[in-house]
This record gives sequence, structure tokens and C-alpha cells, in this order.
Amino acid sequence: MDLQTVNILLEKYFEGTTTITEEKQLKAYFTSNNVAPHLAHYRDVFGYFKTEKEIKFDKKLPLQPRKTKTVKWISIAASLALLSGTVWWVSNSNEAQANELGTFNNPEEAYQATQEALHLLSNEVNQGVEGMAVLKQYEQTKRKIFKKQSNKQSK
Repeated sequence: MDLQTVNILLEKYFEGTTTITEEKQLKAYFTSNNVAPHLAHYRDVFGYFKTEKEIKFDKKLPLQPRKTKTVKWISIAASLALLSGTVWWVSNSNEAQANELGTFNNPEEAYQATQEALHLLSNEVNQGVEGMAVLKQYEQTKRKIFKKQSNKQSK
């Protein structure tokens, strides 16, 4: 095989566009004894495939995957967590029903609790309104910045 053909095939090989017959030609060339000195470093690449092709895998692989002990312990831990969560929920729901939350015998206590709840609600709503004012200022600033940038780009 002439040197120009080898260079063209090498270029195609490293681009990944060679055919199987072209690759066989390259392998035959680089495994022969008359390789050009400046291409000798490619001899290892094509020789590697030849030597590795002869290696056979003779180890036996297990057909069934082994179950590890960690899977067993994880399932036990998950079961205990689920059981303890269920017990906690049942015990707390019974306490809530026993206390009959939200009922008052004295009208003054009911009025005071209602005032506290409304005051707490008012504080939370006011904080939300203040947050919205900050967002409104952010939106206005963002519009100004993007208008300036779009005007600069259009000029």
C-alpha cells in the first residue's frame, strides 16, 4: 500500500468515517514489517486490537444477583419508621379530639382569643403587602434597565 493511501485512510479512521474494509487494510499495513518510520507510533494502536482480540474471558459469572444484608436492614428500618409514625399520628389525633380545640365557655375568653387571632392575621397580611411593595419596586427597576439596554442595542 502506498504512503498517500495510508495517510488518507488514517485521516478517515480518526474522523470515524472509514469502512470495515479500509480498517482491515490499515490493520494489515500496520501489522506488517514495512511500516514507514514516521507512522511507526500507530503500530501500537492497530497491534493492540490484534493482541486484545485473542484474549478470552473465562471467568464464570453468577446468574442470580446476590442479595445483600443491607437491603434487609433497610426494609426493617423503613417498617419501624412507618410503624412509629402511625402510632404518633394516632396518639396525637386522639389528644386533639379530647381537648376539643376552638370552643370557649366564657364569651370574654372567646372575644380575647378572636382579637389575638385577628391581630396575628393582620400582622402577616401587612408583611405580605410590604413584600409586594418591594416586588413592585423590583419590577419597575427591571423595566427601566431592560428599556435602556434595548434602546442601546437598537441604536
